[in-house]
Amino acid sequence: MIDSDVGATVTTSRAAVDGTGPANPVTLLIADDDEVTRSGLRTLLAAQPGIAVVGEAADGVEAVDQALRLRPDVVLMDVRMPRRNGIDATRQLLAESAPPPKVVVITTFENDDYVTAALSAGASGFVLKRHPVRQIAEAVRVVAAGEAILFPAALRRMVAARPLGSAEALPRAALTGREEETLRLMATGLSNPEIAQSLTVSLETVKTHVGNVLTKLGAQNRTHAVVIAYESGLVVPGFTG
Repeated sequence: MIDSDVGATVTTSRAAVDGTGPANPVTLLIADDDEVTRSGLRTLLAAQPGIAVVGEAADGVEAVDQALRLRPDVVLMDVRMPRRNGIDATRQLLAESAPPPKVVVITTFENDDYVTAALSAGASGFVLKRHPVRQIAEAVRVVAAGEAILFPAALRRMVAARPLGSAEALPRAALTGREEETLRLMATGLSNPEIAQSLTVSLETVKTHVGNVLTKLGAQNRTHAVVIAYESGLVVPGFTG
């Protein structure tokens, strides 16, 4: 599924997208320091199928405290907040929760360095505040289902202005040639079935390659692996597969 605004590629089932799947709704915590924005998101997202908003937080400290207390499936996390920013809050949540919630970063500007840092800290994806509420709700349901939400075009723009490392930074990960191919295709936003078709291999083989890539890179999730690929220089802005 493609979000035409920023080129987001979502790999998931229709049930996860439209809320017609399992009866249990996705529980959501909203963290944003702007009260109007936070209240508006709560009202709009609570009206979306398959989502139950269980709490709010006005800063990163509250976000961590509320998440540990309420145990939501997903935290919608603003990155620029007082006391503790969304990056540090994300990192703390993933370290202290078992199992941790999925984190979706919400931001005003897609080229915000804070977003890249939050993805590197383990956030599962990001959405823009200008997105229609249905797209934000879709992202929440997708990551709750354990699927990937990638923004290859936006990621390329974010890293384009950042100094890239060298692909030589990755040898310690000992990726095989096929695993590197898989990672490059992941960076374009392809789903596992699409990667399987591109490489002419089975879906199970692709899943094995993806799992190996995440393990070898020490990546929290698929999105984090793609960030590492860009920041190392293994994938360069403008690469399309």
